[in-house]
Formats: sequence, C-alpha cells, structure tokens
Amino acid sequence: MAIYLDSNSTTPIEPAVLAAMLPYLTEHFGNPSSAHVLGHAAHEAVDKARAQVAALIGASPGEIVFTSGGTEATNMAIRGAAAMSQRRTIVTTNIEHPATDACCAELAKQGFIIKRLKSSADGLVDPAEARSLIDADTALVSIIHAQNEIGTLQPVAEIAALAHAAGALVHVDVAQSVGKVPVDVTALGADLISIAGHKLYAPKGVGVLYMKRGIALPPLLVGAGQERGRRPGTENVPYIVALGEACRLAQNALAEAEPRLRALSARLLEHLMHQVPGLTLVGDRERRLPNTLNVLFPGVSGRQLLAACPAVLASNGSACHADSEEPSAILLALGIARDIALGTVRLSLGRHTTQDDVDAAAEQLAAAWRILVIPGRSHKRANPESGGGFVSSGWIPGPPLRGVPE
Repeated sequence: MAIYLDSNSTTPIEPAVLAAMLPYLTEHFGNPSSAHVLGHAAHEAVDKARAQVAALIGASPGEIVFTSGGTEATNMAIRGAAAMSQRRTIVTTNIEHPATDACCAELAKQGFIIKRLKSSADGLVDPAEARSLIDADTALVSIIHAQNEIGTLQPVAEIAALAHAAGALVHVDVAQSVGKVPVDVTALGADLISIAGHKLYAPKGVGVLYMKRGIALPPLLVGAGQERGRRPGTENVPYIVALGEACRLAQNALAEAEPRLRALSARLLEHLMHQVPGLTLVGDRERRLPNTLNVLFPGVSGRQLLAACPAVLASNGSACHADSEEPSAILLALGIARDIALGTVRLSLGRHTTQDDVDAAAEQLAAAWRILVIPGRSHKRANPESGGGFVSSGWIPGPPLRGVPE
C-alpha cells in the first residue's frame, strides 16, 4: 500500500496507450518497409504517431525522428551538431541531465571547448551570462528546459535568441517538461529537442528527436534508410504507436492537468513545512514544473528517510543516480552544503495523484522524519474521532499502489 510520487523517474503506461499499442504486437505485426498490406498498416501507424507527436510540440511531422529514448535523442543532437560544424565550442549549463553531460565530456576529449552557464541558488541560469559565453565559435547551445531533479524552468527562449544571433544551433532537453507545461518548438527557439516516452505515460524504450526542417545532422548509426536515413533500423512500431497516443492524451489533458498538479504540489509543500520545521524547498518557487518538489529534510539523510517511509515511493534526486549516497551534483552546483544536500527528497506528482495521496504522503514522511531525528520516538497522530487523542500511525489504507491508473 504505497503512494507513487516518482513520476519524474518514470510514469505508468496509460490504459489507453496500452490499448493502442497492443494490436501492433499481435495482428498488425508487419514491417513498415514491407510493400504488402501488413507493411502498409504499420507504416500508416508510424505516420499517425509522428503527426501526434508533432502536434504536441508545434512541429511538422517531417521534423520528428523516433529514437529509443531521450538519451539517444540527446546524443544524436549534441554529437551530430558538433560533427557537422567547423566551430569548436559547446555552451551548456552546470545543471544538465547526465546524457548531456556525458556527450559534452566525449566532445571535450575530441578537443571541443565546453562552456557552462552556472545556476544561481534558485536553480535558474542567467541569460546575461549566456551572452558573455556565446560567441562566433559556438556550434551549439544545449540547455535543459525543466531541471529533472529540482523542476526549475529555464529561460530557454532568451538564451536561444542569443545563440541564433551568433549563428549557433540550439538543443533543448524537454524530457521532463513536455506534457506538464506547454512546449512549443517555435516559442522556445529550439532547433533540436529530446523527448523520452516513459516520462509521458508511454513505455520505456521509445523517444523522439525533433530536428528543425533544413537541419541535416549526420546519423549516429548507419544502415538502411529508415526515418529518412536519420535513424536506421526497423521501426519499433508498437512503442511508436504508444508514444503517439500518449502525446495525444497529453495535449488534450494539459490545460486541466497543469493547474491541478500545481495546486496539489502547493498543498503537499504546505503540509510538509507545517509538520517538518526547517524543511526547505530547493529552486525557484514560481518558475518550476507544476508537479515537482525537491525538499531538504533537516538533520537526516533523504535516502534513510525514504527507507523508513516505504509508504511513499519517491527519489533522492535523479533516478540515474538512485543507488548512490553521495550528495546530488545538481544541489552542490546550487551552492548547497554537502551535509545539507544529503537530506534531499524529490517528490514528483503524476496525472493520477489525488489530494488524499498528498495529504497521506505528507503525514507519512513527517512521521518518518520525526522517528529519525528523535531516536526511539514512535510516531503518533491526532485522532479526530477521539477528541484530539492520539493513535499509532501505520500503513496507508487503500489499493496496493496509489497515484497510478488502475
């Protein structure tokens, strides 16, 4: 009986998404490159999904390239942009996803100069600093739209305008933001965009690279001519169909989902701050994803806190580093002291999170914190039916997993 508050790590597959993909694992199993009826059906399904993805981000279907996920899309974008340019500088930030950091590290080994915008304590980078770093030698500016651990939304459009003025391309990692806030490639000023399906209620193992019309990046892989030669290999039709349907659902739900998640996150934060003196929110309060709270619990390790609170399924930061007790590099980049940074817990709400979920999660987390901070103290909570007495608090009643579709 647990509450799922780890949607930035991955999301469950929506029932409608599963229903859309299943026929392409069974009767519609054809290869999209085949000339017979089964091949035509698969090809049409991929084309439909391409249009659904494009509609969500304000692109044209021909600008959508299907990949195995966000990491592959980021590699194609960053390494491809570097390979096609005579320029030797990449500008990025010090709070990027590991996929971007790893690409930049590989390029540094090849002699590229990597310049990093430094985030302020509120988790935002400053376009004024970007102006000082971007120059005539800049091949690419790569910036994360929504920081995956703390949820802050970066001033992408302002930085993109500076990059374009210098003749550089712009890559934006929107894996965490797409489907949670409006993402429009024109408004962002993006030439290249990375999307990960499993952050969007589609399966793991499918993603998208948006490549603006007129840009011809060299492929990472060579083979046949699938995806117009940009990403060879037989298309993963069921998962592509699933991602298309997930994007359609996200587009239809966005206007209602964003304010609902923002209200639930505010309620969760209010409850936690009331019950945990000294609890701190990491990152700007306003310019952030509506579903994401990264909070510092004082005097405890966030990892130990979550271990002591199995009723709440959450993370201590990026799931890419979930097995490490080292403080988050992102939090250290914000200037947070190492011992304080160890208290981080990332609570990321999802489409199916309810008010009851956040209320119960706040109580359970606060209870676990009190036990750890005051050894030997058992958690008791007010019993409204007994005139203010106290009862022991245990597991949250309800279905085996809350916050996911049934």
